[in-house]
Amino acid sequence: MTAVEPACTEQLPSAARGGPVGMTLARVSRAHRIAMGRRLRELGLYPGQELMMMRLWDGGAARQSELIQSLGLDPSTVTKMLQRLEQCGYVRRSPDPADRRAVLVEATEEGKALRAGVENAWSDLEAGSLAGLDPAERAELARLLGVLAENLRAEAGEGGDCPPVNC
Repeated sequence: MTAVEPACTEQLPSAARGGPVGMTLARVSRAHRIAMGRRLRELGLYPGQELMMMRLWDGGAARQSELIQSLGLDPSTVTKMLQRLEQCGYVRRSPDPADRRAVLVEATEEGKALRAGVENAWSDLEAGSLAGLDPAERAELARLLGVLAENLRAEAGEGGDCPPVNC
């Protein structure tokens, strides 16, 4: 394991000096969310809503309970997210014909029309985020982040119900 350079730890809060990589991940994650939020605002979406839409675009209509599980979010968070998306006309919720107690969620035509904008937002942010890295460095970064993601899934106790991280 390579030691962290002193300049990196000097900028860390004293309580985080034992976790410089974790602190950097937190900073990168926050910066990514803010930058993506700016792009999504132009599309009429909030951060995280694009992940819900991606799930619906790729998998088609799904029960709300399946969305909660597949996205790994709190049920109240998903409910609020779906309320906002429904108010904007991007999703439709209806009783599941197979089980009237369950709620089925599907993307509307307006929601499907967001796909190109979301794809462009993700591609644009990816290009800007990885500027200055050559293809080999990009591949190595993706590999290392995949290892971290798997380690954190194990740490969080997430088991076989979660899809594997694909980089």
